[in-house]
Amino acid sequence: MSKLIGEQVLMRIFIGEGDKHGRRPLHEALVELFRQEGFAGATVLRGVAGFGARSVYHTDKLLRLSADLPLVVEVVDSQERFDAIMPKIDAMMSGGMITLEKATVIHYDHRREKE
Repeated sequence: MSKLIGEQVLMRIFIGEGDKHGRRPLHEALVELFRQEGFAGATVLRGVAGFGARSVYHTDKLLRLSADLPLVVEVVDSQERFDAIMPKIDAMMSGGMITLEKATVIHYDHRREKE
């Protein structure tokens, strides 16, 4: 695992809660892929409302067993690392959207000794 400081790339993967990779939730499969590939970390954010390409509105306010709420998987790393892993991500995605943007990283290490 390399230390990330300075200009990096932020990847956001927009999917639905009900999206799958095989029998497994897609967000879990993506996070596991990033972990196995040695990325510094990944975070899954659950939205309270949203809509996608089909304009179907999903919200946590409706009383349904499966709301299929929006999820965003966020990962920060170098452009080269994302270029290398994109074929694997492409093979896992059946819908959704991915954005990439430049991000300035300021890293704080909680393991650092107190001065």
